[in-house]
Amino acid sequence: MAAEIIVPVLGESITSAVVSKWLKQPGDSVCADDAVVELETDKVNVEVSAPIAGIVGQYQVAVGDEVSVGTLLVTIHDATDVGALDPVVSVAPVVETEVQKASLAEVTDYDLIVIGAGPGGYVAAIRAAQLGMKVACVEKRSTLGGTCLNVGCIPSKALLYASEQYEAVQTQFENLGVIVKDVQLDLAKMQAHKQSVIDANVAGVEFLLKKNKITWLKGTATITAPGHVSIDDTIVTARSILIATGSESVSLSGVEIDEKQVVTSTGALALEKVPEHLVVIGGGVIGIELGSVWHRLGAKVTIIEYFDRLLPGFDKEVSLTFAKILEKKGISLKLAHKVEKIEKEGSQLQLTITNTAGDKTEHLSADVVLVSVGRRPITHGLGLEALGVPLDDKGRIKVNSQFQTNIAGIYAIGDVITGPMLAHKAEEEGVAVAELLAGQKPHVNYDLIPSVVYTDPEIAMVGKTEEVLKADSIDYTIGKFPFSANGRARAMNKTDGFVKILADKRTNKVLGVHIIGPHCSEMIAEIVLAMNFGASAEDIALTCHAHPTLTESIKEAALGTQKRSIHL
Repeated sequence: MAAEIIVPVLGESITSAVVSKWLKQPGDSVCADDAVVELETDKVNVEVSAPIAGIVGQYQVAVGDEVSVGTLLVTIHDATDVGALDPVVSVAPVVETEVQKASLAEVTDYDLIVIGAGPGGYVAAIRAAQLGMKVACVEKRSTLGGTCLNVGCIPSKALLYASEQYEAVQTQFENLGVIVKDVQLDLAKMQAHKQSVIDANVAGVEFLLKKNKITWLKGTATITAPGHVSIDDTIVTARSILIATGSESVSLSGVEIDEKQVVTSTGALALEKVPEHLVVIGGGVIGIELGSVWHRLGAKVTIIEYFDRLLPGFDKEVSLTFAKILEKKGISLKLAHKVEKIEKEGSQLQLTITNTAGDKTEHLSADVVLVSVGRRPITHGLGLEALGVPLDDKGRIKVNSQFQTNIAGIYAIGDVITGPMLAHKAEEEGVAVAELLAGQKPHVNYDLIPSVVYTDPEIAMVGKTEEVLKADSIDYTIGKFPFSANGRARAMNKTDGFVKILADKRTNKVLGVHIIGPHCSEMIAEIVLAMNFGASAEDIALTCHAHPTLTESIKEAALGTQKRSIHL
């Protein structure tokens, strides 16, 4: 007696699924209800079980195949008549022909080698392993996780959170009736907290690689030929290679980084004492976040920005509002200024700065200077020039719409290709490459990659800014709601900022959302989800939001696009 396993009904509106993983191999013995195959849809992942005990027959579909409800996946044979019904499970020895032997000799070590174990790389590796590929991940650091987990996103958020609590004890608690005396800073302990967070996260990534049977190849990788990677002079082979090597900080011409006094973000995260005066060169996300950390801990902070406002690329109104808040907190801003030179005099650094008009010169003295003027892709040493893989004028690897270079089988994602240098963008691309290799049809919507600044107040945005809409001659309406009119924000004593929704004037479709205020890094996900489904502002307004919550400000702003805000 045999029993067929078919694609079951997975939901009212689901007509097909993708075979994501075989959990049993042909010839395996199974009991009734043992999971045999995993199917994946946009909404659910389902394990399909054996209806009877028996022997797994030959697969009728492969990993990555899209299958309709009712499609035969595999047959489970009764152990007593398996020889008659399914020759694939016969234990007779296999006789190899000369052609088969030659083919086996050319089999690669891996289906996919990922170079770089940052968020883009390790996520790509995991997704590829889930899809049944044999995967290796190359990482030259002693720990996994790349810049983000080791010296970027994660440690900076640990210090941002800790420093925010330190500042709150001194400046905010008393207003809430909490009196704390003799508040002291233990910077060594704060740095130890940061390190414990790093350690936990990188250990978690290592666990995930082991769980998914991904090989960690430790060392520096060079692609010597299509399908061939040299790792510290040892050659390994793969059907596909994915470059996910990330980016590194850039400096100014003539400025030498020592990571002690003249530092990048890496050095700024590891300072052993609070600077007397920290000068930040660059008013982008990284500079503002790290400047905020050290200002909260007691440093005088000056931010020098070449453009006439902070956070170029963010909504102008948000940027101007944020600048006023920073100045109110005591951070000095030198907008439309540039650094001409930095000289060391004793224990101090002397900076000469000029305004961009060139008619005003100033001199600043600092004990630490943070250079935060951008990042560049890490592509050196990969062997790309010898292979003939072209780069663009910013040093980014040129790829097509499927992330493939001009060399078949070599792909690239994340900071080494065009687009915002954001960990979550790299992750989406990593998943997309893995699914493309498995024959699926993934999609990354670059119009809906959110950006966040983790300061106090936070800033979050997704979609178009007013400046872009005006340049594109798109008519739009604005719905804006201040946190000062939100009950939860008042209760938290966090009333700075607002939610601004930009909607198409004719259709009311949401085109962009810009938030400055408390916890908006968490709030922006609602907007991204809505925009992914093509929502109008009215769709958001018609959605019941719990009271009292900060997210009610999103609903009110959505109502405001049609001049219907209730609490304003």
